[in-house]
Amino acid sequence: MVHNRDKRIINVIYNYNSPSKKTYSILTEKLKKKGFIIPEKYDEKAELNICIGGDGAFLRAIHRFNFPNIPFIGINTGHLGFFQEILPENIDDFIEKYINEDYMIEEIFLVKASVTTKEKSFQLYGVNEIVIKGIRSKVVHLEVFIDGNHLESFCGDGIIISTPAGSTAYNFSSGGSIIYPSLKTLQITPLSPISSRAYRSLPNSTVVPGEIPITIKPEYRYENSILIVVDGFEIKYDNLTEITFTVPSKTISRLNFDKNMYWNNLKSKFL
Repeated sequence: MVHNRDKRIINVIYNYNSPSKKTYSILTEKLKKKGFIIPEKYDEKAELNICIGGDGAFLRAIHRFNFPNIPFIGINTGHLGFFQEILPENIDDFIEKYINEDYMIEEIFLVKASVTTKEKSFQLYGVNEIVIKGIRSKVVHLEVFIDGNHLESFCGDGIIISTPAGSTAYNFSSGGSIIYPSLKTLQITPLSPISSRAYRSLPNSTVVPGEIPITIKPEYRYENSILIVVDGFEIKYDNLTEITFTVPSKTISRLNFDKNMYWNNLKSKFL
């Protein structure tokens, strides 16, 4: 990573609970002593985004600042902390490694949804997943196509389209598979599928190469009862006709200070 040695700016993003505020104060003091500038407001010229909190804070920061090109690193003051690599007690070690450029930069693949209604088209981006559900927990009826080929007529609570990074989140809790982050794929995971003579759907998740589009069309009478949930944020569109999912060229960058962090995380969080 190339830095401007005269003006090294780092954005520190944190939530307002007590552990995060305390960590923010300690971190910013240490960074300033090393010559870094910590702006009061988000600076698009910064070389790094440090996010203090849990995974929810990490995801909110990415959405809030519109999927920036500036790399992220997380300090975990939350519960799960799958995205948040640094523990508060290891801040000194983190700063030292960052100054010495003792880290790798890894790309996080996203999921893009092109949403079409009878009037307009919209684009949504997710880090973990985009979920198609019924409003007020209604059963939904969806037609699923892969690369233009009809796969199934789905009936159930909904469908998760997850990224590799999100495969350990809602997807995993719903019976989906864990996918290594460097694999450019999307995963289709059914939520409580109902099988009957009219509706037949796969009971397990399906992994699709990232360059192949996945299209979901609600049955006509259900077009106004569909809820789209992007990384936990709910959105409702009227007169929805179809949603096409792809892996976009846009990615998020994250610093990785330990090549074994992914496997250690899996073991410590889930086993």
